[in-house]
Amino acid sequence: MLRRIIRYAWRTLLSLTAIAVLALGLPTATAVLLSNAHTYTLEEAPAAQVAIVFGAGLNRDGSPGAVLRDRVSTAADLYFDGKVQKLLMSGDNRFLDYNEPGAMQGYAIELGVPEADIVLDYAGRRTYDTCYRAQHIFDIQQALLVTQAYHLPRALITCRSLGLDAKGIVADQREYNPVSFTRWVIREVPATTVAFWDLYIARPLPVLGLPEPIFPTNATVQP
Repeated sequence: MLRRIIRYAWRTLLSLTAIAVLALGLPTATAVLLSNAHTYTLEEAPAAQVAIVFGAGLNRDGSPGAVLRDRVSTAADLYFDGKVQKLLMSGDNRFLDYNEPGAMQGYAIELGVPEADIVLDYAGRRTYDTCYRAQHIFDIQQALLVTQAYHLPRALITCRSLGLDAKGIVADQREYNPVSFTRWVIREVPATTVAFWDLYIARPLPVLGLPEPIFPTNATVQP
């Protein structure tokens, strides 16, 4: 009798594990597969209206961390190469002592990007929020998404599913701390599952506000 109970419990555990792996892994695999055709290196980048730079962690002194510096630097290169006209810095600023967009702007200005061509989105708390607000607040229809390769599939599937004509630009400019990098990659699996839930089931509204169009008219830049 005890053996039968143990076998039943073991089979149940295996079944639940398989279901969990499928539920978490399928969205990630789908996002990776669908994003491949829209992912470019800096050198291959097409032209677009604007580069959207996604927030990431700040150092204790409020300066951009290595990941965020690479995103801003890549976006600045796109600007200097004439691939984009504006940079939209989107990040978290829920707390007075944590200002991702401001830190991103400061670093971009250090790199030589004119302040007039940098737009700040202080309510880009999540990738979903950034993509949604890019359209509904900043009236962006076409953009290059600047982030690391591990994050690009989720960013692309989110922005494109929300109707934004988005291409992804890989912002990896160095080898990152292996422990941190592994943590980021693992985090993307449940984050991508949540993204699919938001896109196709929950459809939450992020923090909104009055429209702030980046361009007076939405003329599309031809490659």
